[in-house]
Amino acid sequence: MKDSFLTLFTITRLIRNSLVEVKLSEGFSRTHLAFPVSFLRTYNQTGEENFPSRNKTHHPPDKVELEDYSSPVKKIIKSRKIRINGKNYRKYLVRFKDQTADKNK
Repeated sequence: MKDSFLTLFTITRLIRNSLVEVKLSEGFSRTHLAFPVSFLRTYNQTGEENFPSRNKTHHPPDKVELEDYSSPVKKIIKSRKIRINGKNYRKYLVRFKDQTADKNK
């Protein structure tokens, strides 16, 4: 089932005070044309609160601070997979040479 709040529909006629007929787009052709008025939402220009599943544009951060990893890795202690913005990444907990266990990063 598709999310009906992703697009706008035009009301073609008022059947009763509580029922309207709408013009559906191609993807909704198997759905009936009449809907109760209580199902309708008014159109807002921003619509972010009414359409939470709408794709949002994500901008990259302005500046990323990188830590200094000048010493070589002695041992990989643990790894895990994470997902950020639809992309898979792997994070590692490592121990560097010449450092104690409390300095693991």
